[in-house]
Amino acid sequence: MTRLSVNINKIATLRNARGEDYPNLIKTAQDIINFGAQGITIHPRPDERHIRYSDAFELKEKINTELNIEGNPSKKFIDLVNTIKPEQVTLVPDSEDAITSNAGWNTINNYSFLKDIVNEFHSNSIRVSIFIDPDIDMLEGAKKINADRVELFTGPYAKVYNIDKSKAIEKYIQCSQVANEINLDLNAGHDLNQDNLEFFIQSTKNIKEVSIGHALISESLYKGLHSTIKSYLDILK
Repeated sequence: MTRLSVNINKIATLRNARGEDYPNLIKTAQDIINFGAQGITIHPRPDERHIRYSDAFELKEKINTELNIEGNPSKKFIDLVNTIKPEQVTLVPDSEDAITSNAGWNTINNYSFLKDIVNEFHSNSIRVSIFIDPDIDMLEGAKKINADRVELFTGPYAKVYNIDKSKAIEKYIQCSQVANEINLDLNAGHDLNQDNLEFFIQSTKNIKEVSIGHALISESLYKGLHSTIKSYLDILK
């Protein structure tokens, strides 16, 4: 079964809107785990506009499942990850002012930079995933860097899915086949939802984990968090 890691950035955004502690981020994360999700994902940004760096420390202490911290590996981010030692870190090449992640790493041009960071995190026994576009060259580049996993950026898939789902999935199938051949584990995330997730998982077959936040939280406004998480888990089974 592909594991579900719920990105809780949107919960933090809602909390921060009133400058108070409601909804409580930690309680919500614990509820998400109790409802069956197998992991929590956070993406702290330099301006802390949703997840705060202090949230990362508290989550590591208070949740009893996998914590995945995403972000651009600035010195501050690297220091945070090395201090907390989450089960997984996902390296994302987003700019400081990016609204959301919109492209993956060029693992060839950034080979030396990424390899040094991967080695540093490995020295602290942290699993490293690198966020890439569905490109075989980038996939193979990540393997040479010694990444444990790559997270395939599924934004392009989601945009084309309702127009031509066979075309939308083509590059992801190719990447999944090559990843299997070179023994590189796969994650996926961005714009996945209950409409397009099942086809993606069935077509690629070997995705270890999906990280879903925006769609899941939005859908929960109508159906409730418990019911929505169950729906995602049913799809992933």
